[in-house]
Amino acid sequence: MRDINVSKVTETVKEMCIEINHVLSPDMAAALDKAATNEKSELGKQVLGQLEENIKIAKADMIPICQDTGMAVIFVEVGQDVHFNCDGAASLEDAINEGVRQGYVEGYLRKSVVDDPIIRNNTKDNTPAVIHYSIVPGDKVKLTLAPKGFGSENMSRVFMLKPADGIEGVKNAILTAVKDAGPNACPPMVVGVGIGGTFEKCALMAKHALTREVGKHSDIPYVKELEEEMLDKINALGIGPAGLGGSTTALAVNVETYPTHIAGLPVGINICCHVNRHISREL
Repeated sequence: MRDINVSKVTETVKEMCIEINHVLSPDMAAALDKAATNEKSELGKQVLGQLEENIKIAKADMIPICQDTGMAVIFVEVGQDVHFNCDGAASLEDAINEGVRQGYVEGYLRKSVVDDPIIRNNTKDNTPAVIHYSIVPGDKVKLTLAPKGFGSENMSRVFMLKPADGIEGVKNAILTAVKDAGPNACPPMVVGVGIGGTFEKCALMAKHALTREVGKHSDIPYVKELEEEMLDKINALGIGPAGLGGSTTALAVNVETYPTHIAGLPVGINICCHVNRHISREL
């Protein structure tokens, strides 16, 4: 059994919140650079060049890459041989939220969370985060933070397809979601897709898929083929950077799958903008 003091969790989450809102992850930076080289539209090239310039300024001057610094989504993989020493903190969850609070307040990041979906009073520190836990073998803890802006989040969809709809139905669902999103998701986008499970499981997989390194494909052959085919089809839509036309509408399509019920074929689609913020740390 390995002891981890939750103060370390708080400090790590704080650092992650500040870093990923100011510095684009290397995989996304490389994907944007490749897109700027390959984009066929002159206007599209210009837009991509401006996005890259914005990223350089954000890093150099420690200014947020985007004004929407998102709602903090955190995936926590807890080794089953870990014991958390709370040492004054009420719980692990409180320690995580304290990290978000410190990161957004001390990092001067926009506070975008309201305490109730209807009453809508701002919590003034961007808490609470949306936290997903999983228990895994070992004595390590992996934290993955994905701040999610709502320009793209609002474009998310869940399709409860019939088994008879098959793979073509899945493809149509993905294209429908992207077409409906158009320029609203701040393209070029990354498209996370979850296939299988239940209503909530496919949505969670779609969100988690966005944290996969851009350029890495599924190990399942047909899923890899689906990712490549859908990226080509999405880019053929012509929506382009900033929705102004071009050959780069998406930088990646990441798909996760899970067993499902004999009577269902759930498909979740979670679209993210061109910054697709994600960062991981291991304790």
